Parts: sequence; structure tokens; C-alpha cells
Amino acid sequence: MNSMSRVMAVLVLAVVGLVGCAHEGHSGAGTNPHSAADLEAVMRDLWSGRNFWIRNVVLDHTTNNRKALDFAEKAVQANATKIANVFTPFYGESASEQLIILLGKNYGAIKGYSEATVAGSKSRQDAALADYASNTDEIAAFFNGVNRYLPKDTVRGLFAAHGADHVELINELHEEDYGHEAETWQVMQQHAYAIADALTTALEKQFPAKFRNGHVQ
Repeated sequence: MNSMSRVMAVLVLAVVGLVGCAHEGHSGAGTNPHSAADLEAVMRDLWSGRNFWIRNVVLDHTTNNRKALDFAEKAVQANATKIANVFTPFYGESASEQLIILLGKNYGAIKGYSEATVAGSKSRQDAALADYASNTDEIAAFFNGVNRYLPKDTVRGLFAAHGADHVELINELHEEDYGHEAETWQVMQQHAYAIADALTTALEKQFPAKFRNGHVQ
């Protein structure tokens, strides 16, 4: 694992340690959590699923499998809607719709980098990275705007690491470096949990009355 991966892994494990763990293996579709642990499990499932489907998009770009790519892209979009819908009971439809747009732009930047990598265009890669950085600032402003327990720098750091993981995975798949790609995937999944846990903890702090059965430990 290169130095960036090691740095990301340390960051991810540190954040996970701060915000805690949850049960795994729950589906995000049609779930109305009654405890912070339930919500954390749903969040983890959804953010892990986001990684899964974006990786499929990247792999389908690499192999030029257009049919699989179309399916994976629709799955990414559906996943973003599910993530945003988790926040609807807390912040309303308008905020959820805004988050869908932001997650769409986030994915668009990653997709742009993947396409540029396949095309061998450094200038397009740089443009995609700039788009991702701008979107990270927008996401940080959004979450901080709705929840004071999500400082901009914290959210920005989480999504910057999220993007760095995707960039590394894209490069490794393109280079057929599957051993390192497998290591990067593990880091990405831990990072997905870190994002999920941080969002859950912030919601619990902001809306303690909405959670009936205890706290995230």
C-alpha cells in the first residue's frame, strides 16, 4: 500500500474510533430506524453500497462494458436517493433534494476522472479533481448548514479522503494492479463506515428525542 493509502487508513480508523461502531448487514431501503444503532447500520449499508456501485462503474469503464455501465450508473443514482431520503425526516424534502444534487455532482466528478483515465487525458483528470474539490466544499457547507455538529473541516476531510480512495482505485484498476486495488477497497469500506458513523452521531446529538433506544457507543 502506498503512502497515500496508509494516511487514508489512519484517518479512517481514527474517525471510526471517535464516532463508534454499529451493527452491520441491514438494508437502507424502506427502513425507519428507531435507535441510533439502527440508523448507523442503515447509513453504513448505504455508503458501502455507494462504493460498490461506483467501483462497478469504474470497472465497466475500464472494460468498456456499456450494458453493465448503464445498470451500475442507475444503481448509483438510486443509492444517492436512498441516502438523501434518510435525512428527510430530519430536514425535510427540500434539503434531501439538495443532497441528491450534491451527491450527483460528487459522483459526476469521480466518473469524469474515470473516463479521463481510460482516455489517457491528464488535463481532463485535473479538471475532474478540481470539480471534486469544489463539490467537497459544497457538501461540507450543506451538512454544516443543517447540523452544527458537523463542522465544515470535518466533513471536508471525510469527503476529501473518500475522493482520494476512489482516485487510487481508478488508477489501480486501469493499471490492472489488482493486489493494491484489493487493499484500497478495504480502506474505502472503512472510510464509508466513518462517514456513516459521523453523520449518525451528529443526527443523534441534534435530535436526541427522535431516538428511542439509546446512543451510539
